[in-house]
Formats: sequence, structure tokens, C-alpha cells
Amino acid sequence: MSLTQLSIAIDNTPGCLNRICEILEKEQINIKGVMASSELAPNPALKIVVDTPDQAYNVLLANGFAVRTNDVIAVGTPDHPGGLNVILRALKEARVNVETLYPFIALKGDDAILIIEVDDIGRAKEVLRSQWIKTFGSEIYKS
Repeated sequence: MSLTQLSIAIDNTPGCLNRICEILEKEQINIKGVMASSELAPNPALKIVVDTPDQAYNVLLANGFAVRTNDVIAVGTPDHPGGLNVILRALKEARVNVETLYPFIALKGDDAILIIEVDDIGRAKEVLRSQWIKTFGSEIYKS
């Protein structure tokens, strides 16, 4: 299973993130995971997982933002020391590179949920499944 991530090119100026959030709020689109950085080369970016990705994509495009989408994995991570490393070790051993990692704004049972963007999503899903690591799809939007 995978989720859709939106990557939005942003200006590193006061109010840019607020403008995006106001647009999404007006459309009743809920941000479920977010990662923003002005350090990403070559341009600042905002990466989000929302409850209605197609709607968010269209509304942001209509408001002049450069947006692209890609699939990411939502992974259940045991909330204890070393929990994240179970996932990272499995991906490393499969030679899957983690490109972006950020939290989903909810827990599923006792697990923290992380959004992971990788260079080979098919291989990543396969190795996580083989290691009995929980992944989530669109059901996570209901959290």
C-alpha cells in the first residue's frame, strides 16, 4: 500500500506556508503529514500528505503553485528506542535509499506513523512486507 505525497515548490519568504495552509483550510483539506525545508537543493520545498490528495493537487495548481505527486509509504513504527532502526535496517539491507522521512500526525494503536519517500517504492514495500513491518494505505486518512 502507498499514499500520495504532494511536493510543492515554495518561496522562502514570510507567509508562504501560511498561504498554502489557508488555501487548504478553505477547501477543508486536512494535512496529515508535513515536512518543510528551506535547505533542500536547489529550491525550498513543502512535502505533505493530505486526506484528499487529488483535490489538494488541483486547488494548489489553480492557485499558481508548482506541485508534483509521488507515492510514499506510511509505516507503523514501534514507539520505543530502536523502533525506527528496525525499518531503516530492513531498507538498508535491501539497498533502498530513504530520500525523505517525516511523521504522520497521528498514532495507530501504539505505533508512531512515519511517511517514507524512497528511491525504489516497489522494492521497499516488498522488503517491509517480508519483515512483517506494518504499512498503511488510504485507511490512514481516517485517523
